[in-house]
Amino acid sequence: MARSIRKQEPYRAIRVVELFAGVGGFRIGLDRAGSKVPDAGFEVVLSDQWEPGRRRQLASEVYVARFGAEGHLNIDISDLSARDLPPYDLLVAGFPCQDYSVASTLANSKGMLGKKGVLWWQIHRILRDAGTRPGYLLLENVDRLLGSPATQRGRDLAVMLASLRDLGYAVEWRVINAADYGMPQRRRRVFIMGYHRSTPEYALFAAAKGAATSLGIGAVGRAFPFELVPDTSNRIELDTDLVRLSKEFNRVGGRSPFLSAGTMIDGRVFTQKVKPVHRGKRLLLGDLLQPDAEVPKDFFLERAAIARWRYLKGAKKEPRKGRGNEFIYHYAEGAMVFPDPKDRPARTIVTGEGGRAPSRFKHVVRGDSGRLRRLTPVELERLNMFPDGHTEGASDAWRAFFMGNALVVGIVERIGRELLRLTSGRGRLLGTDPAKRR
Repeated sequence: MARSIRKQEPYRAIRVVELFAGVGGFRIGLDRAGSKVPDAGFEVVLSDQWEPGRRRQLASEVYVARFGAEGHLNIDISDLSARDLPPYDLLVAGFPCQDYSVASTLANSKGMLGKKGVLWWQIHRILRDAGTRPGYLLLENVDRLLGSPATQRGRDLAVMLASLRDLGYAVEWRVINAADYGMPQRRRRVFIMGYHRSTPEYALFAAAKGAATSLGIGAVGRAFPFELVPDTSNRIELDTDLVRLSKEFNRVGGRSPFLSAGTMIDGRVFTQKVKPVHRGKRLLLGDLLQPDAEVPKDFFLERAAIARWRYLKGAKKEPRKGRGNEFIYHYAEGAMVFPDPKDRPARTIVTGEGGRAPSRFKHVVRGDSGRLRRLTPVELERLNMFPDGHTEGASDAWRAFFMGNALVVGIVERIGRELLRLTSGRGRLLGTDPAKRR
């Protein structure tokens, strides 16, 4: 008698909710990751982008122009209800940097909340109130998160990790400089990946018991090879009381205990410095420049302004007057390379790259005609690994602003690719147990 063979459920794309979506860097990276892993992929089922205080929501307009209006919201995240979200497996967010983690108990509240309006706690609220919590999280922020605030170095990350512990997540984080892995921009950001206790990956972190091996278990650790820096590891036990942790963490001062890579499970933290390992191709600023013939005239520096550009980018040590001319202080800063070298990855793009006015921080290159010029919107898009023309429709200044706020798409692509490899082939719910997803 022939045995009955249970038919394996077809693979379903990982459903994604994208918060603080900007112009879609996470989505582009995940789409590219899905195109490179057979029978796998991501599907954005809801996105939200809102810029407070802006009459016209330009980033949201760009997002809709590229990806369509279906499933896209343009509302303040505080007005987004967790109960209104469609079923999803992965939450991604490049949330703006603020004073994330001042925890306090509020009367008649559901457990622990943070300072009103602080955006980390909006993400926390959406996860806390979810009927079924997502199996996976991917968050991005500035690397100073590991050492903030100045009065309690590391407290903000400690409270974030502890609050994710309370929601049932194991966590890995990594500070990644995109240029260290062959990408065209020196941009350092911290990427935080969470794995709910309903996922098989959570069990892997639990089995590692906070050892150095835990740094290579998750999608981030697999995506970005590294070497351990000897004699740099720390172990931290996070307080079970979130308010007490917020008040007491590192009150004695000194350096943050959180290093460039780390993991957390059940409040037990392992963290260690790591060195990036990359042996492949490296993209340089010069590889991505447009020919001068394609560059509009107003991007070339006016001869009369070059002296001002040189002054702003040069070394200084000079007296300056304080507020209201009430006192004199001595101001000093080092020289910057001028023009920017084309045989290296670019410096970090800033939001103020747009406009003709001379600036210390805007990029200036010597074009193929020998003339000095600023970077075009297309070149800024390329440095973040966006498609050419992705932000078309907005002014040049706004396009530069978008790229100054954006992430390097190649990092998300690599993490997404490893997450697909970890989760593919495990059925429609990616191997998670719905009964545990609370």
